[in-house]
Amino acid sequence: MKRFPLIKRMIRSAPFRMLQLVIGIVLMLAAPIIGIPTPGPLGIFIFAIGFGLVLRNSRWARRQYVRHTRRYPRLQRAVNFGLRRKSKRQQPPDSPPLPHDGTANRQTWRRRSR
Repeated sequence: MKRFPLIKRMIRSAPFRMLQLVIGIVLMLAAPIIGIPTPGPLGIFIFAIGFGLVLRNSRWARRQYVRHTRRYPRLQRAVNFGLRRKSKRQQPPDSPPLPHDGTANRQTWRRRSR
């Protein structure tokens, strides 16, 4: 049986996960307060860190996130692009190859109707 080092066991413990959840919520609430007076997108980064901590440690938040990304595929594409997910970067096998010389058929590249 493989034993985890002390730090890994501590990170997986329930009190530490609850602490991470609370820190994530505090960061999400503090992001607008910090982001308004500071120049640049500092508030967005603070919110993203807090959001990541909440998603990592809350099953309810993770379920809600998955439900919304399935309901709104454009949101899912934007998140995958922002996270640069390797599995989502590759083209599906049924999609046509990307045109390199500009001779692609216009019918192929039209948006799908909803």
